[in-house]
Formats: sequence, structure tokens, C-alpha cells
Amino acid sequence: MAIRRVRGTPRRVAVLSVHTSPLAQPGTGDAGGMNVYVIESARRLAAAGVEVEIFTRADSSDLPPTVEIEPGVSVRHLRAGPFEGLRKEDLPAQLCALSAELLGFESRLPEGWFDLVHSHYWLSGHVGWLASQRWNVPLVHSMHTMAKVKNAGLAEGDRPEPHVRVIGEEQVVAASTRLIANTLDEAADLSLLYSAAPEAIDVVHPGVDLDVFSPGDRAAARREVGLAGHERCLLFVGRLQPLKAPDVLVRAAAHMLAEDPGLSLVVAINGGPSGSGLEHPTALQELAADLGIADRVRFEPPAPRERLAAWYRAADLTVVPSYSESFGLVAVESQACGTPVVAADVGGLRTAVADGRSGVLVSDHDPRTWARVISDLLATPDRLANLAAHARTHAEKFSWSTTAAGLLGSYDTALRRPQAWSKAASSS
Repeated sequence: MAIRRVRGTPRRVAVLSVHTSPLAQPGTGDAGGMNVYVIESARRLAAAGVEVEIFTRADSSDLPPTVEIEPGVSVRHLRAGPFEGLRKEDLPAQLCALSAELLGFESRLPEGWFDLVHSHYWLSGHVGWLASQRWNVPLVHSMHTMAKVKNAGLAEGDRPEPHVRVIGEEQVVAASTRLIANTLDEAADLSLLYSAAPEAIDVVHPGVDLDVFSPGDRAAARREVGLAGHERCLLFVGRLQPLKAPDVLVRAAAHMLAEDPGLSLVVAINGGPSGSGLEHPTALQELAADLGIADRVRFEPPAPRERLAAWYRAADLTVVPSYSESFGLVAVESQACGTPVVAADVGGLRTAVADGRSGVLVSDHDPRTWARVISDLLATPDRLANLAAHARTHAEKFSWSTTAAGLLGSYDTALRRPQAWSKAASSS
């Protein structure tokens, strides 16, 4: 659907996603919901007449300097550090190189090429901070995740985010013209934990592709992914790391099978190791074997969108047991396909899931609690069907066109109030 142009709409925006490319397959490494957010919002902004140039670090020598996604949306690769083997944690040492590459690229363009910078994640925020001052344009920043929030809800044995990130996030918050929060919860965290001025925060929900992720023939979907007609399927989608807590689902499944050995249950894990999960990439497989349920757990590689939609349609429930989520795109995608969600009662999942209507929120991470909640739902078909009936309706509140319209409103405010970013720049 067309987006109404608003006063102050920029002609051209530099979008920074330096630590992970929107071209990467979500579900492994550093690629996740943010990658989807960057590319899908860019497409809708382009549909509104805003040219979007996305800058990311080149992680392969085979990548061309520029990839045009579609008219009005391009991805430009910045060279900084070795192409491969560089972890996200190593990137602070490359921020100078990334900034130099970005500024060098812009210096070859006509003056005033970009009207605004939109940075994603704190690493991009530091590059955007310098660019916005150099180009004399506003800086709009999306945090996506925050160190102080993650550290307040760590999984057992997971390592906290480093202090350098905390400092870096505080600096980006102070330097930004506008801050984009995914939910009201995130806006509150920005104000409470990072002293962000409430009037500088715009709440803009992420969206979902309601055409790709839609209800369909469940029997056909189950055949496509290889599920037998009698099997109950619990689905996990995401990166395999302690933060996302896939182990909670595996342990819950073991409790369910101990209580009901005859239960025909399949746990489908769609994703790859990421973050601290890379330190022991086979940990989940080993856990399933130790619990005696290795034959009930299927490990699937990260899937393209059409295949992922088939998995959502095939599952009885999608399970999102994360310790922290700024939004919870997986939960909305599942509901868009008509499949209810059982999710942790944390962060953005409180917005992404309508508790008791399109899914159920769980207040702790005890696998026994999750086993009880899931078993109760599977044992009450009427309740499960009622949740499924309302899942799509809830998901329809979130579209990328609505997201883009919200971003345009934030951009408009940033462009109409230059004193805000002038003040931030002068105080740095």
C-alpha cells in the first residue's frame, strides 16, 4: 500500500547497519530480526519516494561494492578489517576504518547528497554520529537491543555485555536527534536506563510481510516439511544462543515426554549458532541426547521466508522462550500464519503477543512451567483453536508499511527541528 508523503520527507537517507548485512540469511551468526527490519523498511521507504542507501561492512572479498535490491534501495559494502573471521565483538576497533570508508564514499558525491542518517545498533550509531556532524544532517537511531537490558536478564552461564558497549550506547543516545523504540517498553528502558528525553523517542513497531506470512493449507505445509499427520510439533525459530533460550524448549519437551511417554512430539529447531552459542555449537544436540529425546528433536538450517512460512503453518505452537527481546519478530510471523505462540513475558514480546488471545506469555524460564503451559494447550483443542483464530488478527496490526509511515514521521520531526541535533553535535 502507498505511504502518504509527509512534510519534511527526506530525498535520500543513509541507513547504517555496519555489523550485519541485510543481505544475510537471518537465523545464524549476527543475522536476525534487525536484518529483516532494515531491508523491509527500506523497501517501503523507497515506495514512498525516499531513496535508501544501506551501508554495511564487507565480510567477503567476493562481494561487489554495491548491490541494488530494487529501484531506490541499494546496499553498499564498506571495507574495514579482514573480510572473514572478525567477530561483532572485534568491531569497535574498526569503527574508525568504517567511518573513513563512509566519509570517503560520500566525498565523491554531490554536496548535500544525504538528508538524514538512520543508524541501527550501537556500533552503527558511532559511525552515524560522526557522519551526521560531518554532513550537518540529523541522526536517527534504532537501538534494537541494549546492553543494560540484556545484562539484567542473562541466561544462566551466559556472559554479560561488556562495559565498553554500555558506554558506547550512552554516547549514541546522547548524540541522536531522534530515537526509534520498537515498543513502549523499550521507550521506557531508554528513558530509565539511558536518560533519554521522552520527547526525543518515537515508538514505531516493526512489521511483518503479511503476504508471505499468511494462513494456508496446514496439511500441505506439514507434508512439505516432513511431519506425519499425527505428530504434534513445537517450533523454535532463531539464533542458537543462551539469550534465545532454545534449551528451555528442549528441557520442557523432555518433561512432557516423561509425563506422557506415548506423546507423539516433534521439536523443530530452525536456526544456527550465534553469539556465545558459537563457543559450543553442538550444545543443544548434546542436551537433547543427554535428556534421551534426540530422536524427537529436528535441527533445521535457517530457512528462506517461504520455507519458514511453511514451518509456521505446520506447527501446533511456536515457542519463543528468550530472556530478552526488543520486539519478537518470530512471534508475529508465526501469528500471521495463524499459529499461536507461547513466549516469555519479557520486553517486546508483551507487544508482539496478545496474552490469552493470540498466544500465552510465561512469567519465568523454568522448563517445568513451560512444559505445563504447552501440555495444557495441546490437551485443550478448543482453546488452541481459539488462539489460532485470533493470531492472524493480532499480527495484522503490524505491517512494514505502517513501520515506514512511522519512520517518515520521525524523520519529519528530525528535519523540522534542527536545533535538537545541532545541540547534540555541539555538546559532543
